[in-house]
Amino acid sequence: MPKTSARLLALLSLLQARRDWPGALLAERLEVSARTVRRDVDRLRELGYPIATAKGPDGGYRLGAGADLPPLLFDDEQAVALAVALRTVTGGGIEEAAARALTTVRQVMPSRLRHRVDALHVTAVSPPGPPVDPSVLATLSAAVHAREVLRFDYLDSPRRAEPHHLVTRGGRWYLVAWDLDRADWRTFRVDRLTPRIPTGPRFTPREVPGGDVAAFVADRFSGKDECRGEVILDLPASVVSTYAGDGVVEELGPSRCRLVLGAWSWVGLAASIGRFDAEIEVVGPAELRDAFARLARRYAAAAGG
Repeated sequence: MPKTSARLLALLSLLQARRDWPGALLAERLEVSARTVRRDVDRLRELGYPIATAKGPDGGYRLGAGADLPPLLFDDEQAVALAVALRTVTGGGIEEAAARALTTVRQVMPSRLRHRVDALHVTAVSPPGPPVDPSVLATLSAAVHAREVLRFDYLDSPRRAEPHHLVTRGGRWYLVAWDLDRADWRTFRVDRLTPRIPTGPRFTPREVPGGDVAAFVADRFSGKDECRGEVILDLPASVVSTYAGDGVVEELGPSRCRLVLGAWSWVGLAASIGRFDAEIEVVGPAELRDAFARLARRYAAAAGG
């Protein structure tokens, strides 16, 4: 069976390499009989690949329309998993591209699997992230793969970095890279990043702190290297914990709790805490109090306008 499977893949690759293949030439290239080639073609047709028989003295085969992708062989579980993955893409700005990808892959699936995929209805409930240009993702991914220094503008500031990982979290895309100008690890939001072409020289990969990129990114979002503040809210801990995300909630009474939360900026942290409809007591630090005062002035001006 492994030999047969490998031969089927080789046959598909040959059929994609040129428009028409005489049967005798296929048999010669695969080192099998013409009868085996006919059986293998029948197997591929059963899998849903459109292979036409060319008429003529020698006979031959042609891979028909609808098979522009490289050979794809899915079992039922793989087909369902692929459909679920593409249909549940939310955030990152690639939802439309994922929908087109699902349509393209569906076209080359056998009819049996297409029916299963069409019967699958999934609704993804997740906060959408900011739109990201797929070409930017491709550029960053290529730089990560090639281990080439990346030059880019970040919030209108020129930066140079060694890109190591492209990750997604909470509907947003992030580039994990070694910042050459600051000699430290950084996580850059991709929707705020504009690559410059061409890329720079190749670099020797570094190991992220702790050796685990997932743990590293989670640690960055825990607030250790961000703006982190502490407040007391006149709300039950059970209510606040539902919407606190990565925050730490401590119960202080039936209708009172302590919230420790991190964010990318002090104003952003104050705004995040302000969404709780409750009285707020700022424990610290002073930067958080200043951020609340700044927001208060803005909101007052907006209300007056």
